[in-house]
Amino acid sequence: MTSPDSTPVETVATVLPNVLKNAVQLSFSWYDYTLFGIMLGVSALIGIYFGCFGTKQSSADEYLMGNKKMKVFPISVSLIASHVSGVTLLALPADVYLYGASFWLFIPALIVVSIGTMYIYLPVFYKLQITSTYEYLERRFDSTNRMFASLLFAIGLFLFLPVVIYLPALALAASTGINIHYITPLVCGVCIFYTTLGGLKAVVWTDTIQFIVTSGAIITVAVIGIKTAGGFAPIWSAALEGHRLDIFDFDPDPTKRDSFWAVTLGVAAFWLSMVGIHQSCVQKFLSLPTFREAKLSLIFFCLGITVVSSFSIFTGLMIYARYADCDPLSTGAVKKHDQLLPYYIMDVASHIPGLTGLFTAGIFCAALSTLSACLNCLAGTMFEDFIIKITGPIKNEKTAAYILKFLVLITGVICTLLVFVVERLGGILPLVISLGGITAGPLLGLFTLGILFPKVSSRGAFYGSVVSLLFCGWVVVMAQYYKAQGLIPDIHKPVSTEGCSVITNSSTTLFPRFENFTSELATHSDFIANHTQEFLGVFSNSKKHQDQKPFFLFRISHYYYCPLGTFLTIIFGVLVTYVLGNNDPPVHRDLLSPIIYSFLSDEEQQNDKMKEYHRLDKALHLVSVNSEKEEMEKIKS
Repeated sequence: MTSPDSTPVETVATVLPNVLKNAVQLSFSWYDYTLFGIMLGVSALIGIYFGCFGTKQSSADEYLMGNKKMKVFPISVSLIASHVSGVTLLALPADVYLYGASFWLFIPALIVVSIGTMYIYLPVFYKLQITSTYEYLERRFDSTNRMFASLLFAIGLFLFLPVVIYLPALALAASTGINIHYITPLVCGVCIFYTTLGGLKAVVWTDTIQFIVTSGAIITVAVIGIKTAGGFAPIWSAALEGHRLDIFDFDPDPTKRDSFWAVTLGVAAFWLSMVGIHQSCVQKFLSLPTFREAKLSLIFFCLGITVVSSFSIFTGLMIYARYADCDPLSTGAVKKHDQLLPYYIMDVASHIPGLTGLFTAGIFCAALSTLSACLNCLAGTMFEDFIIKITGPIKNEKTAAYILKFLVLITGVICTLLVFVVERLGGILPLVISLGGITAGPLLGLFTLGILFPKVSSRGAFYGSVVSLLFCGWVVVMAQYYKAQGLIPDIHKPVSTEGCSVITNSSTTLFPRFENFTSELATHSDFIANHTQEFLGVFSNSKKHQDQKPFFLFRISHYYYCPLGTFLTIIFGVLVTYVLGNNDPPVHRDLLSPIIYSFLSDEEQQNDKMKEYHRLDKALHLVSVNSEKEEMEKIKS
């Protein structure tokens, strides 16, 4: 076994030449291109259908909410698909391979998320029927809180979406040899096209079809992996021996990366921010005709996410069972651990025609569903929280729909261009993803203050969220700095290269460019061996600095960033309100969660109508929409 702290230089110098003897360049076949092309073509046709036929998405209500006539099944599938990206399909199995299956603890966390969403947040949003969730913050607090939250949301998506696009584009570029600069505009262009043209209906139905492709890829990989390993038992046995199933670590130490408390608390807070208050989820919940159907779609969504994530976790165990004695990272067969799953698929299933295309299409489907959902809700947020603030109410529904389509187009183009920036960031990618988690904490805290704390003032909520954002940002930036200095080592589970002489007899190389990379290393293996001692000397010097442990806040698990941000927002929001006082008008009861109604005083319940229920432009819009619906019903009758 190779210890996590040991250098792989000697291993590379001795094992790599044997690996190269059996390396085979692999590329897409016509089966693969056909499957991938069909997926893109069907997605585009759906956008054309909803954008050019029927009502043509001619109103903002239809474009963003589907006129509240959507069905439970497609909404549930769309919710699942929009939360399953290349991060889930590529990064999660790789994380399990290196750090173990602790993420399986997300199941009890997801139960908490579903209960919290169903009884705390969703009843408020559904009763108010708002287009943008951040509109709630203006009604509950003021426009400053709303603009701050909307800005955080937009920044978070602009940082996250390029990463979502880049991961599958990188895999496709490496598999086919096509330059990523050609792949990204083509695939993203199709997504922008059907999202711009078809609105929420196109997003939901393309998500449904894309999720079927994604599910097919996941299930196919699982079946082939189990068959290759000789059954379920060998996989489970290898995972136990390799300590990949040591998931119940109840140590309360916050610096433990994957302890029971870190995963459950961190995942519960992060997913609550993604499901309970996130614009893309709430927008789809509100597109259903009744609150009962909205709750039903939430239950189906949580069940679906559990199944898909469990498949990804088990895939990580299958990868470990395959390479328990020959780690591809140590041998240099792959450069990054996110490429382990494509490498594994090519290793065990390259003989199956079309599987490469199915798998790549599945990864891209997951990315496109996330991209389309986020573009749609980002357009809705920008329209409600920024455009209307500048232009005032837009009475013409067709004009509003055109503005929304233009916003989708512009934001999609920006996200596509940012991919070319992301590919140059290198080690900053983990920092970008961490920043996404940091913004989720203050946002969840801000909504929680409004929904559960009727005494908290607007100033308290704003200052609490700002302090929380600055504090968490400081913690993450310092943590990344100390990691770069080698003062916070990334310790993973043990890996081995003892069986590489056996494994390489059947292994193949997924990425064409890796062939050049590994060939160059093999050519200069003597150079590597001669300089091993020099490398070890530098490495031993860096080990001396590891004794200087940074402050424990900079060493806490990344799972704690979101709950930390939520907790700080609530604490500082309450403290600031207590110190500065609360001069806000009484809060309308509809702006509070039903679970705290029994705690409201008689005076608060009597004066609950004193705060404005709707903005004037929103009230006029609702009256107009209701009048149109009544006229249509009269005509039909």
